[in-house]
Amino acid sequence: MTELLSEHSADVIVVGAGPAGSTTAYYLAKAGLDVLLLEKTAFPREKVCGDGLTPRATKQLVAMGIDISEEAGWLRNKGLRIIGGGQRLQLDWPELASYPDYGLVRKRDDFDETLARQAQKAGARLYERCNVGEPVRDARTGRITGVQAKLGEEKTPVTFHAPLVVAADGNSSRLSLAMGLHRREDRPMGVAVRTYFTSPRHDDDYLESWLELWDRRGPQDRLLPGYGWIFGMGDGTSNVGLGILNSSSAFKELDWREVLKAWCASMPEDWGYTPENMTQPIRGAALPMAFNRQPHYTKGLLLVGDAGGLVNPFNGEGIAYAMESGQIAADVIVQAQARSTPAQRELALHNYPKVLKETYGGYYTLGRAFVKLIGNPKVMKVATQRGLTHPLLMKFTLKMLANLTDPAGGDAMDRIINGLSKVAPKA
Repeated sequence: MTELLSEHSADVIVVGAGPAGSTTAYYLAKAGLDVLLLEKTAFPREKVCGDGLTPRATKQLVAMGIDISEEAGWLRNKGLRIIGGGQRLQLDWPELASYPDYGLVRKRDDFDETLARQAQKAGARLYERCNVGEPVRDARTGRITGVQAKLGEEKTPVTFHAPLVVAADGNSSRLSLAMGLHRREDRPMGVAVRTYFTSPRHDDDYLESWLELWDRRGPQDRLLPGYGWIFGMGDGTSNVGLGILNSSSAFKELDWREVLKAWCASMPEDWGYTPENMTQPIRGAALPMAFNRQPHYTKGLLLVGDAGGLVNPFNGEGIAYAMESGQIAADVIVQAQARSTPAQRELALHNYPKVLKETYGGYYTLGRAFVKLIGNPKVMKVATQRGLTHPLLMKFTLKMLANLTDPAGGDAMDRIINGLSKVAPKA
């Protein structure tokens, strides 16, 4: 019985083995903590994503010691090709001291498993097919002390115990909801829909973003609040999808799968984005942005990645911020564990939301203003038509949207972006 208790007990429980959870577990285990990593499905498993990683995410992979060579199945990209307003502009990722000058492409089923196995190698104990339900709470304090779960195909009830739990269970975050943490309605939300096609464009070494998303199915063409993407996967297929913001009436009224089909049908025929070349069904997922669930720490529970709404509102990127928040959370937990009294540990843990706000708060506030602005199709149209004719302005925009600047010793663009982020309210 004691053996079973220790098997189901740890210093920290991490719920969800996506990029946020696996990164958190990796850094905790590396620091010598006993970590349980609980994943509701079994690897490999599908996730809706563009599969394109910016230099920001690439840096995180390098830091975790993951082999990102082409021999290991990673496809490198040089930058972003932007199409809109009758213009086509190819921008290389900026040369910075803080980030590599290339991004990567990798399918999510493969990608997530790679991170989870890296966490395992570091010493985390991974349970797959472990469906977490209710939190276990201290009746007196309301503090989380573990989780109830159903394990394996038999759905065996199991209780896991730990003084700290990390919610890395995605946008819907059942664990956060059960602890009374609901989504903030005043924060932007996005949706991504995507599919794969066999295509001669599979070997593109630039990520491609279409800034004008036209719905041409009605009597009048309509510009929609979002963007399209085409990412070559290097394996004979292209990942083709849409990212849409909830900042307009079109968000709820349109069937975005149908919009994606119509958008693909408008592409040149020789690209192959036709129904007979589709290799997977169209799937969609929510993009929770700009800290849309708070507080990020309360009563023994820390939120990382999508559970805490860490998707970048400027560009819909989630993986880099999932991994970064996992590393920040792990660092805070490791420091807290070294404190000698419960009060001291709690003081250290309450630093986690402060570090997140200091790191991203101002930048995400700017992003929320940006989302409101481009939610107006007229503004978006003018921005693409005028902006894309100015390469220097677009270079600045790329740095801003992808959050790629040197914090110290950067160029004038870096200093402007960093300065704006610093003075913006950190809500």
